[in-house]
Order: sequence, then C-alpha cells, then structure tokens
Amino acid sequence: MKRLLAMMMLIAVMAACAGPGSDPRPVMDRSYTLQSLNFVATPGLVVSEDNGYYPQADIVWRGDRPGPRVAQIGAMFETAVARNASVIRGDVPVTLDIQLIRFHGVTEKTRGSVGGVYNIIFMMTVRDARTGAVIEPARRIEANLKAPGGGQAQALERAGRTEKVEVVDFLTATLRNELI
Repeated sequence: MKRLLAMMMLIAVMAACAGPGSDPRPVMDRSYTLQSLNFVATPGLVVSEDNGYYPQADIVWRGDRPGPRVAQIGAMFETAVARNASVIRGDVPVTLDIQLIRFHGVTEKTRGSVGGVYNIIFMMTVRDARTGAVIEPARRIEANLKAPGGGQAQALERAGRTEKVEVVDFLTATLRNELI
C-alpha cells in the first residue's frame, strides 16, 4: 500500500515535470527505441559544496558522497535512460544528447529544515542512432521537483526514498514524458 501511494505521488509530480522555462515539446509521431546517451555539462558550470540555504552555483548536489558532481549527475541520467530503454520500444533507435545547464538541489541545511526545489535544466537533442541525423533539434527542458525538508525528508530517508532515489525516479519520468 505504501509503495502504491508513493508511486501515485510520483506520477502526480511527473505530470508537472516540465517547467515554464522549457521549450515546447514538438508535436510529432514518436516511435523511438531508446538506445544510448551522450551526456555533457556546459563548460564553466560552478559547483558548490557550501552548506548554506541557497548557494549561488549552477550545481548543488548532496545525494552522493562528496566527489565529482558532474559525473554523479551524469550517472543519474544514465540510469534514467537505462530504465527507459526497457519501456520505450518503438521503430526508430535513438540516441539522446543531453547538455546539463543547471542542477541545483538542496543542501544539508535546507533539506534538514525548510526543503526546497531540485531545479534541473538541460538541453536535449534526439538523434537517429543509426545515422546520427537529428530527429528532434536541441530544446531546453526545465524540470523542477519539490524537495521536502525537516521531518518529511527524514521520513522519506527512513523509508528508503533518498535524495538520489527521488531524483533518479524523477529524471526517468521526465525523459519518458519527453520521448513518448
């Protein structure tokens, strides 16, 4: 029952994935088989390990141990693509080109108190995996996920719904919504 409720909440959040800063999704017939991902970060992105309420940076991520934050974010996108590869099974094999523009999560201080928003902005291009031809030109996607704080965040952690679990599930649904 708890799992069903969690999935229903996730679906409700996913219905509002694309934010107002997103480019419109092209109207077209899609029959993709998701095969691969090329992930890069925009050069010069600023990473912050500051534990303030809202660090002035492009990348703020605390769902993994301290380390190469861009690589950690890339791994989450890779997981989201791999999960969708078993679901998005159509006629045209495609490769996604993802260019990270912003990945602003919440710090320990924010998660421990008021919560906030995971603000994830990226450019996405869909290419034919066989020829490399662009099927859908680069478009900006802004996806925002509510980040609970305080007791609510602690309860999610105890239930195994860590920041990383929440964000990977969100990225999985965001990409699926953009590709189906």
